[in-house]
Amino acid sequence: MAARSECCEAMALQLNWKCEQHSDPFDCADVLVYYSEERDQYGIVIHDGGTSYSVIEYCPWCGARLSEAHSSKDE
Repeated sequence: MAARSECCEAMALQLNWKCEQHSDPFDCADVLVYYSEERDQYGIVIHDGGTSYSVIEYCPWCGARLSEAHSSKDE
């Protein structure tokens, strides 16, 4: 699989966020967006104590369609 390249700087910052207190992104309230490599999908984290996220197809910051931005940069 080719390296993932994000659609905009804001999305890249969110997906590359490393918390000093939480190793699991679902435990950190500062994590807003999650990328599932296994499912090749992006989502907004649901902070309810579990590992749920709501799948999104468009970037919340720039509006790019995520599957197109992802696949076009992988070629």
